[in-house]
Amino acid sequence: MTLFVLLALVTAVVTFAGSVVVWKLSLKYRLYPKIRERDVHTRPTPRLGGIAMFLGVLVGFAAAAWISSLGIARFANLQIVFQDPFQVLAILLAAGLIVAIGVADDIWDLDWLTKLAGQFIAAGVIAWQGVSIVSLPIGAPDGGITVGSSWMSALVTVFTIVLVMNAINFIDGLDGLVAGVALISSGVFFLYSYLLVQQTSPTNYFNLASLLAVVVVGACAGFLPLNWHRAKLFMGDAGALLVGLLMATSAIAVTGQVDPSQLGTDELFPAFIPIIIPFAVLLIPLLDFGLAVVRRLRAGKSPFAADRKHLHHRLLDMGHSHLHAVLIFYGWTAVASFGCLLAFVLPVYFGVDSGWAFLFIGVGFVVLAALTLAPLGRRKRQTVAAEADAAGAPSTAGLDELAAPEPQPVPATTLAPDPHSVAGSRAEPDPSHVPDRPDPGEHPTGAR
Repeated sequence: MTLFVLLALVTAVVTFAGSVVVWKLSLKYRLYPKIRERDVHTRPTPRLGGIAMFLGVLVGFAAAAWISSLGIARFANLQIVFQDPFQVLAILLAAGLIVAIGVADDIWDLDWLTKLAGQFIAAGVIAWQGVSIVSLPIGAPDGGITVGSSWMSALVTVFTIVLVMNAINFIDGLDGLVAGVALISSGVFFLYSYLLVQQTSPTNYFNLASLLAVVVVGACAGFLPLNWHRAKLFMGDAGALLVGLLMATSAIAVTGQVDPSQLGTDELFPAFIPIIIPFAVLLIPLLDFGLAVVRRLRAGKSPFAADRKHLHHRLLDMGHSHLHAVLIFYGWTAVASFGCLLAFVLPVYFGVDSGWAFLFIGVGFVVLAALTLAPLGRRKRQTVAAEADAAGAPSTAGLDELAAPEPQPVPATTLAPDPHSVAGSRAEPDPSHVPDRPDPGEHPTGAR
């Protein structure tokens, strides 16, 4: 665990430093697009934070590879992650490709077909090097159901990675939203993968899934300070697609490193967690993605045609503030992901029935539903109060006239202006006086 914390810190520090540099360079060279109609922010903001996040991920992997090469006995098992270096290189190559596509889109606004083609190529590179869905723990303890063929495994893997990348990208509309959701989700998934490997391989706590999850945690933690409301820097498509790629790959890697047959019959439910956890930690992104695709197809549009009807837009329209909407997303993500983690941890480590985990999820969902819908109730109460005031308030126009004081005569001495008084003179305005005005390159509200 100590090594994973260290790798997360290294990734976070590099990402933060890179974000500061990218932010300053973007401002210096005006590397930011104009405000779009669907945007929530009111001033042009750089969108190249994904470059800094990718740099942090690279350094995190490089640090892990360097530590594994030192031959330290305590970290000897880390070498297992790098036994097949082509898998790691394929992941980093795919990440670099997706970041390049994202940067190009953030600067030149690529068409959706080009972006989708790049996503499939990046996902194909990962599947090509064997990071793919090997088996699903359905039917355990009989060994699970292995995907029928290598081609089917590759297709399912590619589809899953592309789906998660777009789901993450779709919710990237509020300051700190993607970074915070991914931080919570990847943190929970890291704990799960770390604990699960202890159950199946007690002598080896290191695996590719945990390493991927921990570098995502570090990258998001390092980027969040500049992305918190009001954001100085956005991660853009480059960062959102990168986060989605790594989260999907981490979840897929578990299926190749955990053998369901090693789990006993009393651990049957935990065997299903590799399927449940990825959906739980991505509950909000996947829900938003599904609703968006259905909505756009019903309107006869492309499923990737941008609009302003995502879940975070709806929260703002309901009356939530920017910060409250983000925190509500955090809450839904935390309850779903931690609840599923408890369903694994309670029976395995504490001998407690997993029903308590479902109780936690149920109570959490009820509380969050009340918080989510609170503005609607408040708005309804305000409307009812306004209607009641309008219906029951008596007209006071006549009373106001009767209550108005009679005008008092003006003393004669005040009718003639003082010749020495500037306020009383009809002098022309001073030509040297210029009223305050915004900088020529600045919007009146301060937005550039």
